[in-house]
Amino acid sequence: MISKEKEKLVLAMDQGTTSSRAILFDSNYAIVEQAQCEFEQHFPNSGWVEHSAMDIWQTSLDTARQAIVNAGVNAQQIASIGITNQRETTVIWDRQTGEPIHNAIVWQDRRTADLCDKLKAEGLESMVSGKTGLLLDPYFSATKIAWLLDNVSGARARAECGELAFGTMDSWLLWNLTAGKSHATDATNASRTMLYNIHSGEWDSELLALFNIPQSLLPEVKDCAADFGSTDLFGEPIAILGMAGDQHAATLGQACFEKGMLKSTYGTGCFALLNTGETAVTSSNRLLTTIAYQLDGKVTYALEGSIFIAGAAVQWLRDGLGIIDSAKQSGELAAQADENQHVYMIPAFTGLGAPWWDAEARGALIGLTRGTGPAEISRAALESVCYQTLDLLNAMHRDWQQEAETVLRVDGGMVASDWTMQRLADILQAPIDCPVVAETTALGAAWLAGSRAGVWPDQQGFADSWRLDRHFDPQMPEQQRDIKVSGWNDAIQRVLVN
Repeated sequence: MISKEKEKLVLAMDQGTTSSRAILFDSNYAIVEQAQCEFEQHFPNSGWVEHSAMDIWQTSLDTARQAIVNAGVNAQQIASIGITNQRETTVIWDRQTGEPIHNAIVWQDRRTADLCDKLKAEGLESMVSGKTGLLLDPYFSATKIAWLLDNVSGARARAECGELAFGTMDSWLLWNLTAGKSHATDATNASRTMLYNIHSGEWDSELLALFNIPQSLLPEVKDCAADFGSTDLFGEPIAILGMAGDQHAATLGQACFEKGMLKSTYGTGCFALLNTGETAVTSSNRLLTTIAYQLDGKVTYALEGSIFIAGAAVQWLRDGLGIIDSAKQSGELAAQADENQHVYMIPAFTGLGAPWWDAEARGALIGLTRGTGPAEISRAALESVCYQTLDLLNAMHRDWQQEAETVLRVDGGMVASDWTMQRLADILQAPIDCPVVAETTALGAAWLAGSRAGVWPDQQGFADSWRLDRHFDPQMPEQQRDIKVSGWNDAIQRVLVN
């Protein structure tokens, strides 16, 4: 129980791909209370992934209320709210009723692959990339919006009449928190829609015309720390002052404010961001150029590598194969694996992300023998994340000619596994740092809201507070590592389609 008179808390609402969470932080960045609730994943067709937007809203509201009640505090003790969210996931709703017109289409969904291929064949990818920093891929929101408008009865006509609103999950939560008073997003989430010009800082009319999307659908774009409105759903009005997509929030939570700093988050997917400062670096290696964050109207850019399946591979071991009962067991099993078996998992369940960007690739287990069992498969799942991270960092080093940090700051659920982090250091042949506060995504959203409210420090003060929990140096001989990486490179070539 906290001191009710002295402490001002910050509430982070962290809306993820498989669960919604709420975390209350105190002024020392310690977690006072948290709540989490998983929600159902819908797979209506092969390669399609959907969520119920109402499930997302209800679990987000419920976990926030639960954290507040369990902490024994009231709304007056909460200085502000920060929102962070799974990016690109797309919902369209009725402005009058607030009812979604269809399930939310999740970032992992590949139903618009044919449309992306058609636009590529027309030679449009360079124009899209030049404006957005993104590649023509089903991953991003634009083709999902177009699909909804074209496939939900009456949706396009209603959108053109201004009756509908689009949002990623940040905008959806904000709309509901403010009872429809605020339809807004921040620059990081906007930059992932494939409709936002990251250089001019505005919705791009040429892109809207390309995807046939009415601008009236779109939210207002603000800084990451801004006045997004307030909510009275927790008893008293609380200001909503921070917003950032999950990977951008994690970059902030890891205090990667300096050019050249690098973080990687291991949640459902894996996302590595390299801070490139005021320069929007154009990738020659199929990485993404994105907005790392925007504060006081000033944009900081990043190179990003996106892996679609990381922790989701462990979830598959549990729910799909049934060879583990909990995520923790994956590392324990991997440690027992036979090192003489060279088993590789290519977790392309929904295609491959950077640097391959092959929407049609599908997963594979390669190198199986009669002696292969749950231990070897668990190791292959965890190592697949390490190999994919290596692919990302190699691409970044080719794109980024300036000096970058040699230490990778990591966060996310998989960081809890010492075995996985040691293997990551071994495969990368680079040191790994795990912070004291592992919930860096929520922490980044909380910092945005807390600093805007004046109860948390500025960038420098926050960066000075970053603390190391665990450090991992490479232990595997480089020759052994090179043999393993060579096997991975061979395995991944076997599943590529495009």
